[in-house]
Amino acid sequence: MRITDLEKTIGKFCLKVDDLYIEPGKIHGIVGPNGCGKTVFLKTAAGILKPDKGSIDYEGLTSREITMMFQRPYLMDTSVYQNLIYPLTIRKIKPDEAEVDRMLEKVGLLGQKKQYAKSLSSGERQKLSFLRALIFHPKLIMVDETLSNLDPESEELFEEMILEVQKKEPVTWLIVNHQLDHINQICYQIHHMEKGRFLKS
Repeated sequence: MRITDLEKTIGKFCLKVDDLYIEPGKIHGIVGPNGCGKTVFLKTAAGILKPDKGSIDYEGLTSREITMMFQRPYLMDTSVYQNLIYPLTIRKIKPDEAEVDRMLEKVGLLGQKKQYAKSLSSGERQKLSFLRALIFHPKLIMVDETLSNLDPESEELFEEMILEVQKKEPVTWLIVNHQLDHINQICYQIHHMEKGRFLKS
């Protein structure tokens, strides 16, 4: 993905990206102080926010192959299972029940498969959100602080699952996280932001 001459103004904040190339099939970290524009950048790159100017070349990817995970997962008023398979439902893909169960078991949610999703704890919600982002095998996954504030066991599990995905069929990741040790451990490249701009490394 190449981003050129991108600008997005929200109130007094202005995001400016002159030229940024995100190498495909790699894990990229985005770091920077609070308010520097990390979330605005992800939302713009994901197509949630429309840029005021500039271009984003997805190099052949379509919106059906891109997903974004938010710090506070949005869950629908239905079961864990229905929330998980929602990306498949809207793409008219029949769920592989064995894979669904395997994913839920991996994060310890198989027993809550029929449970009302909004009754889950915050950590369980993040796990469900993470699985939901993976289930349709996207090519570009953007993660906005979803991996922050996790207990060490869950953080290790998420890292393991990300690396597992990369071994099988590498996808492009854009991960915003304040925990530099986590970012340094799994990312191929780290992009630093300050005041709405990317610093040249």
